[in-house]
Amino acid sequence: MKLTKLKPLRVSIFWVLGVSVLTGCSSLGVEPWERDLLAKPEMALVSDPIEAGLDDHIYFSKEATSGGRSFAGGGCGCN
Repeated sequence: MKLTKLKPLRVSIFWVLGVSVLTGCSSLGVEPWERDLLAKPEMALVSDPIEAGLDDHIYFSKEATSGGRSFAGGGCGCN
């Protein structure tokens, strides 16, 4: 094949791949009709809230952090 025929083929492949990559993420998020399924108790990330609270207490006691997961810092005061 000549180089002149190969270049338009590469450009068209590039555009097809680019468009498919950009449209692949177009449906992120939860649609309104899917929220009833995700609100069920069996879909919870933590099945037992008491056990999760105990795990968090142990984790934060060992890490010496304060403020929960959203705040950073240590017990040494170096932040």
